[in-house]
Amino acid sequence: MLFLENIKKDYVTGNETVEALKGVTLGFRDCEFVSVLGPSGCGKTTLLNIIGGLDGYTEGDLRIGGVSTKDYRDRDWDNYRNHSVGFVFQSYNLIPHQSVLANVELALTLSGVPRAERRRRAREALEKVGLGDQLRKRPNQLSGGQMQRVAIARAIVNDPEILLADEPTGALDTETSVQVMELLKEISRDRLVVMVTHNPQLAERYSTRIIRLLDGRVTGDSAPLSAGEEEACRAASVPQKEKTEKKRARMSAFTAFSLSLNNLLTKKARTILVAFAGSIGIIGIALILSLSSGATDFIGRVQKDTLSSYPISVQRQGVDYSELLRSMTGSSGDGEETFEEGKIYSDDRLASMMNAMVSGVRENDLASFKKFLTENQTELDGYVSAVAYRYATPLRLYAADTENGVLQVNPATLMSDLGIVPRMMTGGSFSGGGSYDVFNELLDNPGLLASQYDVLAGRMPEKKEDLVLIVDEHNRVSDYILYTLGVKDPAEAREILDAVSKGESLSPAPVALSYDEILALSFRLLPATALYEKDAVSGVWQDRSEDTAYLKGKIDSEGLTLRVVGILRPSDASVATSASGGVGFLPSLTDYLVRLVADSDPVRAQKEDPDTDIFSGLPFPSGSRTMTMAEVAAYIAALPPEQAAAEQAKLAALKASGLNDEAAAAAYAKSLSTVSSSTYDRNMQKLGLADPDDPSAILLYPKDFDSKDAIAAMIDRYNAEKKEEEKITYTDYVGIMMSSVTVIINAISYILIAFVAVSLVVSSIMIGIITYISVLERTKEIGVLRAVGASKRDVSRVFNAETFIIGLASGSLGIGITLLLLVPINAVIKHFTDIGGLAALPLSGAVVLIVISVVLTLIAGLFPARLAAKKDPVIALRSE
Repeated sequence: MLFLENIKKDYVTGNETVEALKGVTLGFRDCEFVSVLGPSGCGKTTLLNIIGGLDGYTEGDLRIGGVSTKDYRDRDWDNYRNHSVGFVFQSYNLIPHQSVLANVELALTLSGVPRAERRRRAREALEKVGLGDQLRKRPNQLSGGQMQRVAIARAIVNDPEILLADEPTGALDTETSVQVMELLKEISRDRLVVMVTHNPQLAERYSTRIIRLLDGRVTGDSAPLSAGEEEACRAASVPQKEKTEKKRARMSAFTAFSLSLNNLLTKKARTILVAFAGSIGIIGIALILSLSSGATDFIGRVQKDTLSSYPISVQRQGVDYSELLRSMTGSSGDGEETFEEGKIYSDDRLASMMNAMVSGVRENDLASFKKFLTENQTELDGYVSAVAYRYATPLRLYAADTENGVLQVNPATLMSDLGIVPRMMTGGSFSGGGSYDVFNELLDNPGLLASQYDVLAGRMPEKKEDLVLIVDEHNRVSDYILYTLGVKDPAEAREILDAVSKGESLSPAPVALSYDEILALSFRLLPATALYEKDAVSGVWQDRSEDTAYLKGKIDSEGLTLRVVGILRPSDASVATSASGGVGFLPSLTDYLVRLVADSDPVRAQKEDPDTDIFSGLPFPSGSRTMTMAEVAAYIAALPPEQAAAEQAKLAALKASGLNDEAAAAAYAKSLSTVSSSTYDRNMQKLGLADPDDPSAILLYPKDFDSKDAIAAMIDRYNAEKKEEEKITYTDYVGIMMSSVTVIINAISYILIAFVAVSLVVSSIMIGIITYISVLERTKEIGVLRAVGASKRDVSRVFNAETFIIGLASGSLGIGITLLLLVPINAVIKHFTDIGGLAALPLSGAVVLIVISVVLTLIAGLFPARLAAKKDPVIALRSE
């Protein structure tokens, strides 16, 4: 039973206090239809709101089932409204964006009733009020009487103990009013119905009890409680607080999401405009991020591609070019000397340059440096895209087809054969060749190669026998390369040279080769050691490089076949490439060649007798022994016949003088006044021997400029642990040319970050304003939710769900619009800079921006959502 004991309610407006209720004491039976009559402003609605727990009382006590509500907290009132009270309002207060069925289900949803059960009960309630066929309609599709019936169905669906009706017929015509009153009368048979009305005729006709109010006081009661009934109301019967505590109302995240989504979908055009407004900041950020990311990627490609052409180079003989440049550009004077006016003085810059050139040359210990790099491989891998080790092992290649003669294609001999340069200037001193060679070692980085080149035909090299031809962006290849490879007849080059020397102009017709013709090219690898053959008589190793028959036999029988397996062209995205034209081969071929030479017979022979020149049979200058008679005989036997006869006569004369063989051999060797003109090291270089642990050059290819600086720091760290004469010098070509690039790149990045920060602030403010507007628009919905038992947290959750949806929609729409805008933006950039696809939004960036949009929206919506949760439900229900 319900009992109000001396209830007073005061409203404070400014400095004025208005007494709405002035000590009302009333008790209500469990089953009766009570009508409260009185003029406007007498406190009828205030009384109804206090009974329903929507409004609090200033003094007195409201007892529910005999339990005082003085100590009720917000959640207790929420549970009370959800489980024990149903409201029917004059203006219906249906949620317009929910269906009829969803409006009725709302209270059950807060009660945690399972979906199937609440659907069943909501249908039964609607059928009870005669609206079983209107389940899917929206409130704006119903008449006034139908909407009031929906409100009644919502009020009774949770089987409340009390039904409160505030002017339920105030907005209805007479016929509809009668229907609603009949319905309320039927409901009052098994529960308490308290109705506020201005219509005394309807009250007298349908009510079982009429209470009259005037100026906040009860002036009449047609069926007051007896003394016994009043005492029963004061006594505790069913502990209401315990009853509702067991089934506390709580709105699920799905319900909050559904309410907000339905609200947004009922205003599609407006929602799209709101999402677009919220997306403007995201679009700005996304565009800046696209340009920033694209520019960063492009700069990264420029750095990587540029540094793949200009590595940090450490040669066996290093020169400090930075010091040389300073001596060339700086003044040698210290600025403290005094000079006489009217005279010109010399500056010793040339002397400074010569000092820098001479003192700057240093013999680098590359074996120790390579060991250092190997020990710090993990750190080094973070800075380099590739490391190349060069060795003093010449890559001797010949055309595979020897039927019409032997054609050496590497080291290239075309320029020397034409007499343009001396033979000694052609070829390379290490694998990779010199400036006239067309074969170049590729970087040991398949990923970098794949990013720099497109495969026109065939495939990328995968093993040591694989070669690739590299053409330019127009699929062209130099005719010098074609002449060198034997694709074009070298004799034609001689004709061109002869014509030019006579002042004639000769332009041969361009050659167009099919991909299949290029992929049919093959060559044979023959190490330098294969050019020497041991003489069976003298035991010395003879040079057979000019013996065509010998070479042909060696090439055909021992040469490793190398084939062109692919044709590569620089990709559109590459700014520079690690190899510019010619034929590329993998570092594994160099490794194979180094091992092949080390295991050859001439190299083993020289190692077994390190004091004797295997090419002459004579001792090296540094040798401590003299020649034996057998070595003298071998030496003479290796000479031409006429010279051999003369030397034999000389040896015979020495023997005839009475010297034994040992003394005669020593005297003969001395009479030669020579030992070998070579040395052990020169012979090993001649054979192409290289120590895998002691390269002739080390090339470090940094990933970017920061990595280049980190590598320089590693080298400085290495030098710090060495003596002065053991320190290495290196050449940093890019560092010399572009020392300020890193500063410029960082400055650009900081500017872009500043733009992004401004855009984020603008976007956050806009989203906060939009969310606040949404709260203002849904004020009445807040009151409805509180009336059916939603807590402040539930109301906050509804608006947080809406801000989440808006943030997600804004972020997604912003990303979508950005992707569309990038198409014309990239077209414009391509037109003016010839850089394709510069602006690109990374996937991770898009996801992060959507998350940022959602987070910012939620943060911006916290204050409006909190404001919504704190709204007085009575005031909220009165809003329009």
